[in-house]
Amino acid sequence: MIQSMTGFGKATIQLPTKKITVEVKSLNSKGLDLNVRMPSLYREMELGLRTQIASTLERGKVDFSIFIESTAEQTSTRVNVPIVKAYMDQLKEICNEGYETELMKMAIRMPDALKIERDEIDENDWIQIQTVIEEALQNILTFRKDEGLSLEKEFQLRIGNIRQYMTDTLALDSERVKAIKDRLQTAIGELKVNVDENRFEQELIYYLEKLDITEEKVRLTNHLDYFLETLNGAVANGRKLGFITQEMGREINTMGSKSNHAQMQKLVVQMKDELEKIKEQVLNVL
Repeated sequence: MIQSMTGFGKATIQLPTKKITVEVKSLNSKGLDLNVRMPSLYREMELGLRTQIASTLERGKVDFSIFIESTAEQTSTRVNVPIVKAYMDQLKEICNEGYETELMKMAIRMPDALKIERDEIDENDWIQIQTVIEEALQNILTFRKDEGLSLEKEFQLRIGNIRQYMTDTLALDSERVKAIKDRLQTAIGELKVNVDENRFEQELIYYLEKLDITEEKVRLTNHLDYFLETLNGAVANGRKLGFITQEMGREINTMGSKSNHAQMQKLVVQMKDELEKIKEQVLNVL
């Protein structure tokens, strides 16, 4: 079953003094491009977290964020009283009395007027946060699988269209051969020379063999079948699907160069159009 690299997952937990929200977003990328945003309090956990995300999501441009909203009545930010008093004393020296309120406003904006008491990581809190992280990662995996189902239906439709256009192309083959033979006979007739019929037939067969698309039809059919087989495999493999589309393109291009028939060339163009739509969507497959 294929998965899309596009996805979104979110999970929240309420702890005694704070609300933790984890969000994960991903888009398509050749490899894993991981961006982690988290409070400085938990930075020492980042390396292990990156490993966890990489093993779960594998590929994609991933933005991972942890948000903390304090719900406690107390705050870790404190007024640095000695510093503020020192600022006030200095400001009073250059200002008239009676402006204490304004001086206080100025002093509290000065550097180091506020200090933040650094919290230590609570192991129990981090264990609970880990469950939220895992929940968010599972949510994005579910999103990716749902998107993968949509992609699978799209691929099956496009592969079916290419197969039908190929069948229509082969149905025109006898008409094409007859048109080529008639055109050559007309050209020879205009030369007004005697031609050995046996030699003419031999040369015609040789010429038509060069324009024969049977091998391309067989190889393209195999590629179409292999694409669907890979699509329905147990492991998502976007790179492999991309390689198969390249091989499909080669066979379709060869058919176009050999067709030498207006209606067949139109069908080849339609096959190319369907293949391009497949290639665009394959870039989103994990």
